[in-house]
Amino acid sequence: MFQKRKIISIIFASCCILVLATLGVFVAQRQAQKAVRKVSVSIDNEYNNYFISEREVKNILTNDGEKIIEGSKITDIDLKNLELRIKSHKFVREAQVYRDLAGNLNIKIKQNRPIARIVHDNSEEDVYIDDEGNLLPLSERFTARVIPITRSLFRPAQMQSFYQDSLGRAYLDLLKFIEKDAFWKAQLAEMQIDAKGKVIFMPQVGTQVIEFGKPDEVEQKFKKLLVVYKKVLPAMGWDRYKRVNLEFHDQIICE
Repeated sequence: MFQKRKIISIIFASCCILVLATLGVFVAQRQAQKAVRKVSVSIDNEYNNYFISEREVKNILTNDGEKIIEGSKITDIDLKNLELRIKSHKFVREAQVYRDLAGNLNIKIKQNRPIARIVHDNSEEDVYIDDEGNLLPLSERFTARVIPITRSLFRPAQMQSFYQDSLGRAYLDLLKFIEKDAFWKAQLAEMQIDAKGKVIFMPQVGTQVIEFGKPDEVEQKFKKLLVVYKKVLPAMGWDRYKRVNLEFHDQIICE
């Protein structure tokens, strides 16, 4: 009796699986025959960067209007190829292209995030650095509000790999710290790297040159600088000192 019930259960389960598989194939075939109703583009502007627009994305998808997407069958569209074309845009970090059950083509885009701009005498050589240490060209469409790095030792040809090695990552970590801190991002107007690799900041408020030194002990140095802004300058006067040196451990030198 038990054996008979077991056989019946196996047959029933097999029939259910077969029915579901048949339905799955049927639905897939129906979906494949559907035409694209509309193209929906979602661009992540979490950091208020607007390097790419919905219109530009649609131009990439359609080869500037040469290829029709809306109204085309899903089977006639190479989703992977569309995804790769969007990813080839210089300011796109991630892209997803997929269809939904309603027949819409959905595009989700995450942009690259510049955190600094390296400024040269020839502005055509200027580049952005993103939060992974990659170099990005400037955009005619949008200018990111990030800290400029001037008087840098590093020319464009040398910078391609600089922010990927251990020393370069230290500078990158410093830039990321500034980018994530709303106060320092607003307060620091310019960053310089001198011939010895030491960092100097020019502030938005005050005339002091901030001698930061090598890009180490970043959090501790900014804590010392905060003491200067909260206690020293309000008490002594904002124009009292011409330089603030944070290089030395447990010391703040104001002159």
